[in-house]
Amino acid sequence: MLRGKIHRATVTQTRRDYEGSITVDIELLEKAGIWAGEMVWIANVTNGNRFETYAIEGERNSGIIALNGAAAHLCGIGDKIIIMGFELTDKQIKAKAVAVDEKNRVVREFTY
Repeated sequence: MLRGKIHRATVTQTRRDYEGSITVDIELLEKAGIWAGEMVWIANVTNGNRFETYAIEGERNSGIIALNGAAAHLCGIGDKIIIMGFELTDKQIKAKAVAVDEKNRVVREFTY
């Protein structure tokens, strides 16, 4: 089940020589209910790439969305992406979602 989603975030950095992951502003992770270290699925709205990696905390209120390591080859700075966290469960859950603006500031919070 989808548990958390950050919708249409803007990639601010790509760091190919960094250990693999996606660095996300901790404020966004918390609002979307995505945990540091959690496997996340990424859908690149700009170019159609889809892949998985794990989330790491970025500085609070920095707006950082940085693709690191191998994932940095699949996105460019300025690309729009969707970051999704899932949970294996036999129960329906309400997914927390946040929509962000071009500076990765929350403009709307909602549930599915």
